[in-house]
Amino acid sequence: MATSIQIVFDCSDPKRQAAFWAAALHYKLQDPPEGFASWEDFLRMQGVPKADWNSTSAVVDPEGKGPRIFFQRMPTPKPGKNRLHIDINAGGGTAATAEERGRCVAAEVARLVKLGATMQKEWHEDGENWVVMLDPEGNEFCVQ
Repeated sequence: MATSIQIVFDCSDPKRQAAFWAAALHYKLQDPPEGFASWEDFLRMQGVPKADWNSTSAVVDPEGKGPRIFFQRMPTPKPGKNRLHIDINAGGGTAATAEERGRCVAAEVARLVKLGATMQKEWHEDGENWVVMLDPEGNEFCVQ
C-alpha cells in the first residue's frame, strides 16, 4: 500500500493561499471538525486567539483521491526560488492533438490569472508547450 502524503506550503497568508489553490486545483477548503459550523466556531471553542485564526489552512480533493494541501504561516518568507513546484496538467494528455493541448493550456492559464496567479513565461519545445506561473505569494507552478 502506498504511503499517503500531504503537501505543505510555508506562506504569509494561509487563508488566501488555500482559497487560491482550492480554486486552481478544483479542491475544496477542508471542512471544520464534526459538530462545528465553521473553523471560526471551532477555534473560538478551543480558545485560540483571533490573531492566530489565519495561522493555518488546508484544502482537500472533494473525491478523496489527491493529497491534502496544508498552508502554514511563517513569520519570515524564505528567500529565493522554491525547489518544489506543482504542475497542473490541463492539456488533455497524449490523446489530444498539440493544437488542442495548447488551447486547453491557454484556457487554464486565463482562468488561473483571474484567480490571482501571474503568468511568468511561456515555453514551446518539441510540439509541447507549458506556462510557468506564480501563485499569489510568488511560488512557481506550471500549467502544461
